[in-house]
Amino acid sequence: MRVHQLLTSLTYGDAISNEALAIKKFLEDEGIESKIFGYYNHPKVSKYFNHYSSYLSESKPEDILIFHFSIGSPVSKIYFQAPAKKIMIYHNITPYDFFKNYHRILARECYKGRLELKKFVNKTDLGLGDSDYNRRELEELGFKKTGVLPIVMDFKKFDREGSKVIRKMFGDDKFNILFVGRVIPNKKIDEIVRFYAVYQKYFNPNSRLIIAGEYRGFERYLNDIYQTIGKYNLKDIVLTGHISFNDLVALYKEADLYLSFSEHEGFGVPLLEAFYNNVPVIAYDKGAVKETMNGGGIIIKEKKFDKVAALIEELRNNESMREAVLRSQQDALKKYSYENVKKILLSHINNLKEA
Repeated sequence: MRVHQLLTSLTYGDAISNEALAIKKFLEDEGIESKIFGYYNHPKVSKYFNHYSSYLSESKPEDILIFHFSIGSPVSKIYFQAPAKKIMIYHNITPYDFFKNYHRILARECYKGRLELKKFVNKTDLGLGDSDYNRRELEELGFKKTGVLPIVMDFKKFDREGSKVIRKMFGDDKFNILFVGRVIPNKKIDEIVRFYAVYQKYFNPNSRLIIAGEYRGFERYLNDIYQTIGKYNLKDIVLTGHISFNDLVALYKEADLYLSFSEHEGFGVPLLEAFYNNVPVIAYDKGAVKETMNGGGIIIKEKKFDKVAALIEELRNNESMREAVLRSQQDALKKYSYENVKKILLSHINNLKEA
């Protein structure tokens, strides 16, 4: 048996690409031949890459093909034609409504992507979501066999000091509230900013809000955020834009709290990164957030700014409470261990092989 993977692009540092590489290692550790096929590739990972046009010539009915679904993928036709048994991994598509007032092209692609997903229903032997939230979406669309495969997390890459410059910039006596993710409407960064106006004025003036994430392409949304900052005359807010991984590590090291008001998450990788870096997490219960957090951190059901601010102050000043939250987060991470995710993947593969 061979288990190959198909995706649009194999890039450097991208979550889907990292997962594809980890799956390849899982399989090869078990003596299973595995190649990655795609349309684009980054030079840093080119040694693992094969162009998708070469896949059909070596595909066999006894093989298994894992396809990482992404919107508007040019490799979909290859997936449909492959004689192998097929697994599709679905990482979720953000509903287009979030983007229609800010990025019409992306809104259109998300709308088309959800339509395209329906074409895979009768072409897929097993549909996997990286959360049960995503799995249920596949089930509702009509996928006959579904399951869950958590995203493979390489936490060891955070075992470094990070950028000395960033650590010096933010390693002062201010209370650092961090959010990591693209500056896009579904992340509700505008609401985090409005919350911070309350928190800094009435609860903790010696604080700082750091938003770490790319905003190119969403300048209209960024402008709305800056207008909110100006409206409340807020200080100590940093929007980093795109940063290096070394800078990101440093921000986690200097963060005192991770806060998420996101309205749509198919998984939530930064939540777990914060867990690993011993940053207490408070997150709004939407999408797959609660499932991803797996009993760790603090889940909020409502975005009542005064109550969230009071909760943060209690967490900041109550050492035993903070330690309990951090313990819950470390316990939650056991679900995402290398061996556990590998075991789940191999179980799915063996069940499909025997079907």
